Amino acid sequence: MTIGALSRRTGVAVKTLREYEDMGLIYTAGRTPRNYRLFDDDALWCVGVVSNLRGLGLTLAEIQALAGTYLRPGDEPVGPRIASVLRAVRKRIEERIADQQAILLRIAEFEAGNQAELNGRADFRSKDPHSQKRA
Repeated sequence: MTIGALSRRTGVAVKTLREYEDMGLIYTAGRTPRNYRLFDDDALWCVGVVSNLRGLGLTLAEIQALAGTYLRPGDEPVGPRIASVLRAVRKRIEERIADQQAILLRIAEFEAGNQAELNGRADFRSKDPHSQKRA
């Protein structure tokens, strides 16, 4: 199938599929005489794996590193490497959540300190030194 057909079957943009192929994340079936990329059903599996890992929060660089481990000849199982990456992703996400919770706290503090202005009983302009000079 062409890259367009693969895109339609997976719902992944052609540009993204090209990037995946360039990174070695998709099995290819070669090229046509006109140099069009060709894929078989194995590529569907690859796109599914990449999409699943992206959905878990892995970066493309992390997925590419895992693919390198997976595709390397030998008996080393990839599972422990995936577990290690998932721990790193979990930590990264927990840090983002903490950052977002800190922002929520600052919003609550702002709302508490500016209730009159937020309810329309006072005007933020009263705190603006430039605005006071015009009055």
